[in-house]
Amino acid sequence: MKKTKLDIIFENDELVVINKPSGMLSIPDRFNHELPNAYHLLKEDYNNIFVVHRIDKETSGVLCFAKNAETHKKLNTDFEEGNIEKEYLALCYSKPEIETGMIDVPIAHSGKLDGKMVVHPRGKESITKYKVLESWQKFSLLMVKPLTGRTHQIRVHLAYIHCPIVGERVYHEFVPLTISMLKPYAKIDPEMEERPLMNRVALHASKLSLELNGVEINVEAAFPKDMNASLNQIRKCLKHYSVQLG
Repeated sequence: MKKTKLDIIFENDELVVINKPSGMLSIPDRFNHELPNAYHLLKEDYNNIFVVHRIDKETSGVLCFAKNAETHKKLNTDFEEGNIEKEYLALCYSKPEIETGMIDVPIAHSGKLDGKMVVHPRGKESITKYKVLESWQKFSLLMVKPLTGRTHQIRVHLAYIHCPIVGERVYHEFVPLTISMLKPYAKIDPEMEERPLMNRVALHASKLSLELNGVEINVEAAFPKDMNASLNQIRKCLKHYSVQLG
């Protein structure tokens, strides 16, 4: 079997950072350790590798691992204390009423065994900053910065403000993004099931900024092909309401 090659976007003596593809686990699955995951793949090439943080299976982008216990401890503390800046890009249905804002609502486990999170007054403090980068009819591209690190935080918060991420199935009723949605008069074979442009949650961990041994490290992960293709179709088919890139 051909070995999966990881896209390493930064490496030094203390850490290694990859651009994780969507569909790959960050760490081994609790029930099936044979499922492909970034930790096991890196473990094949490095004697010591330590999990610093994780991103959802469907989410693509920046994922960082430490090469030694000292760096692992330092980065874990920095993540917990909010000293590491994370930036995501999210393609969403709808558009926030306020173009630049902050979502500050607590999040808790649902209490069920499905792993779902919910907004709850007795949940843990959860804060997410966002900015609208582009918007169209029915869609928007957001830059999102989680200031806390709760499970599914971005997905829960964006659904809470009625801007669910395209491809969301857990925190919003699934609405597939298709060509016929963008082009109502497109010629689609009625006997063929139309394939969605996005088959996963359209969320990408784009940037990570941290400080290590007095050196500032800024890492950026290239935009994935599926989100890029979907954005290009939206830009091509729909009218821009606002553009704030740069």
